[in-house]
Amino acid sequence: MNLSIILKGMAMGIAEAIPGVSGGTIAFITGIYERLLDAIGGILGPKVVASWRTEGIASAWTAADGGFILQLGIGMVVGLGIAVFSITELLEMYPPVVWAFFFGLIISSAIYVARQIDKWSILSVLLLIFGTASAYFLTTINPMSGSNSLIFVFLAGMIAISALILPGISGSFILLLLGMYTVVMESVRSLLSGDTGALVLVATFAFGCLIGLAVFSRVLSYTFKTFPNQTLALLTGFMLGSLNKLWPWRNALTTRLNSKGEEVPMLEQAVLPADYLGENTFVPAVIIAFMAGLAIVFVLDRFAPKKDEMDVLEETL
Repeated sequence: MNLSIILKGMAMGIAEAIPGVSGGTIAFITGIYERLLDAIGGILGPKVVASWRTEGIASAWTAADGGFILQLGIGMVVGLGIAVFSITELLEMYPPVVWAFFFGLIISSAIYVARQIDKWSILSVLLLIFGTASAYFLTTINPMSGSNSLIFVFLAGMIAISALILPGISGSFILLLLGMYTVVMESVRSLLSGDTGALVLVATFAFGCLIGLAVFSRVLSYTFKTFPNQTLALLTGFMLGSLNKLWPWRNALTTRLNSKGEEVPMLEQAVLPADYLGENTFVPAVIIAFMAGLAIVFVLDRFAPKKDEMDVLEETL
């Protein structure tokens, strides 16, 4: 077992449990993003199928980088569990502080990604602006009405799961915008409660997720290999545009009912601490949390092993 991959999966799982934070961002700053794209895109690819037909399951497992996907998945499940019992509680008790940490984290992540661009061009700058504007627009639009139509459920799965591997955009937030968050969550809860009537809807959503991952991961893998600087510029823009969703002090404009029947914010407006309607602004703690989030990526980058060292470490573990 590779402890490093499991820990990175845990970090992704924690991020995915928080609306507005993308596991794809964590994958990028921990150095596994391109490997993740290749592994997801290759699961149903011709190489894996050919290996399975000619050499059996063991060869297909190796061709699909199955060990990596399995260990990352284990880490994500553990991370989601940690988030459910800790991060979500902290969000209820100290929301500005938690959001400040992730605000700083995304800023430093965007800087980190932008620094990977070898050469800036006019196209790269335009893609940066486009990515920023697109992500910002997504944080401000009114959500659509949900639907139980299986075609819409399938499309929602394809679109939402793409955000899992797209830095700067949260899959849960995409479901909210599509009006499908409550529909999907209630169906999953019903299925887990023994109501088989929700099986078709959940299966359709899962199939949409599978197809979305297979297609979108290959598209991103191609653009990374063919247009690396332009792709990095676009992803940097996505991260910058998502900051509107992570601003520490936000007042609710509209609300929704979550899976527990509780009223929670849907659309929010970023405000200054003086205009914040919450019980406490936590300004000193917000500043500390922001600085910690800002520093963590640069600390990880500074002390992270180089590629050759990582190869040796993974073989050892």
